[in-house]
Amino acid sequence: MTNKPKIVCPQCGKKDTWRSDNKYRPFCSERCKLIDLGDWADEKHRVPAEPVDFPDENDKNEQ
Repeated sequence: MTNKPKIVCPQCGKKDTWRSDNKYRPFCSERCKLIDLGDWADEKHRVPAEPVDFPDENDKNEQ
């Protein structure tokens, strides 16, 4: 008997068994996947990073 890992949907918290045929992994459903995607689009989630100073295009032409 194989023990399949248990997972918790990061969106709704529903507990389930990890299945390789679930195309919405790590979410439990398409709905939860789309809610999460919408949260990223609305900038409710962010990846912490240091600001980066990119050179201006005009600076390249003056060199």
